[in-house]
Amino acid sequence: MPKDAHNTAAQHHENAAKSHRTAAEHHGKGDHEAGHKHSQEALDHSTKAHEASKKAHEKSGAHKKK
Repeated sequence: MPKDAHNTAAQHHENAAKSHRTAAEHHGKGDHEAGHKHSQEALDHSTKAHEASKKAHEKSGAHKKK
């Protein structure tokens, strides 16, 4: 199960990175409306990635080793 949780977190991180790159491309071309849309998507993916990473960490038991 922890591997699935880590894979889910990784997928959200990849989606966030893709949205960040796409936003940067649009902003660089002066298309700020599309850039803003992709920036918002990146934020949403980043939030999901953070939550998924916390869950994966908890499931791995790593937080109990300290």
